[in-house]
Amino acid sequence: MGSENIQRLIGIGAYLVTIIIIGIWCARRGNSGPEDYFLAKRSFGPWLAAISAEASDMSGWLLMGLPGVAYFTGYGEAFWTALGLFIGTWVNWALVAKRLRSYSQIANNAITLPEFFSNRYHDKKRILLAIAALISLIFFSIYVGAQFLTFGKLFSYFFNAGMAAMVILGAAIVMIYTLLGGFLAVGMTDLMQGLLMVGALILLLLFSFLYAGGAGGIAASLSDFPRFTDFFGIATPEVINGVQQTANGVPLFGPGADYGFLTIVSTMAWGLGYFGMPQVLVRFMAIRKTAMIRPSRNIAVIWCFLAQTAAVLIGIIGRAILSGQSDQLLSAASAENVFIILSIRFFPPLLSGVVISGILAASMSSSDSYMLIVASSLANDIYKDIFRKKATNAEVMWAARITMLAVTLFGVVIALSGNQSIFRVVSYAWAGLGAAFGPLVLFSLFWKRTTFPAAVAGMLAGGILVILWKNVIAKAGGVFAVYELLPAFILSCVVIWIVSLVTAKPSKKIEEEFEDARLAEF
Repeated sequence: MGSENIQRLIGIGAYLVTIIIIGIWCARRGNSGPEDYFLAKRSFGPWLAAISAEASDMSGWLLMGLPGVAYFTGYGEAFWTALGLFIGTWVNWALVAKRLRSYSQIANNAITLPEFFSNRYHDKKRILLAIAALISLIFFSIYVGAQFLTFGKLFSYFFNAGMAAMVILGAAIVMIYTLLGGFLAVGMTDLMQGLLMVGALILLLLFSFLYAGGAGGIAASLSDFPRFTDFFGIATPEVINGVQQTANGVPLFGPGADYGFLTIVSTMAWGLGYFGMPQVLVRFMAIRKTAMIRPSRNIAVIWCFLAQTAAVLIGIIGRAILSGQSDQLLSAASAENVFIILSIRFFPPLLSGVVISGILAASMSSSDSYMLIVASSLANDIYKDIFRKKATNAEVMWAARITMLAVTLFGVVIALSGNQSIFRVVSYAWAGLGAAFGPLVLFSLFWKRTTFPAAVAGMLAGGILVILWKNVIAKAGGVFAVYELLPAFILSCVVIWIVSLVTAKPSKKIEEEFEDARLAEF
């Protein structure tokens, strides 16, 4: 290993040690029971709630997946995806946060999203809870695998090490501090990681912009790539077996393609996923007071705008700088290394190690949340509420830790199963969670007439259609090639509405709780 890589390793190592220390500190503050371990006793302030929500949401996708898409095909897909997510972030904070914070406490102090669904509909048989926990397990395991894949790509590129060893190393670090500190550790580390992520993105964007010669130099460098800078079009790299072809070192592009209205709507549908993202929604539930939601929303929206704008522009400017200079970014998957390559080019080794820690921050801030959510669903919602109702707090926490270990191992297996694009893996899991949970969250919070059978049917309809659409229906192409979240979200809404109208009204007790939540201030 060369001296430069040793310096980068020192920078990354300092960051990782800091994260583990935070986990130990949070553990020493005490995890007295499930509400403390899974929800930090609803103690999050505005900055902690906002930054940890956005950091856990964006994942390694923000620093690798999104710039990689922009680098490979230009503005089209990257811009509309980012815009959809930005709008979704704002609407979610403005519409859902306050009502969910109040309703989750009124609904018998629910501390997980599956438990909220179950308590909201007085589901004594815990059917909703079990289905929601199972959906969380399936799609969050895919999510965790995508983050571990990010670790593997990062370290194997840096140190020319084996993918398997690097995936296992990253997984072990995340598991250690999450096991130690629970939700408080996750929130505190996510706050630090969120600030590091946006700082790294802005710093790299500034250096890249100046190096490329400003707006004029960037435009001149990209002028030979058809539709690359067209917001209503998409560049079409000439590929053979997924690898872009070159001529005299210059990447080859086809004439490009239109990015039509249906495609734009489909891409912006990413924003719908926010209504069903447990890692974000649980931050709403953890806010100390409802009065803190407005400042939290402002912080979250600003962070989201800065981070996503920088990520897209880094991919675009990266193409202007690196085209003809790098043969390492000739596929959609390898293009996701553009952030790493530019960081190495512009910064001294020690500083580049710190900047690239932003990628680790993005991945770790998401994977820790996913692991904790799955652990809470299985330990608190399945083990305690269904199989062992008299379980002590200590038993529940041990069950959560065992579950977390199992999810970590499963995530490692997924990460090592194939070198896929992080962007595509994340999009699938995002669609599954968004379609299964998002419509039900909205109906549960804002329509008193929603019934228990409708909740079950809508959740199943959304989750199942995502799987069918992605693996079967989308293969027909044409209008069926839309992002699977859009049709699945719509179907789930329609199912909830129709089934609610044809089944018996909710009980008077449920309706009273709904009204209490609508008017409550905590």
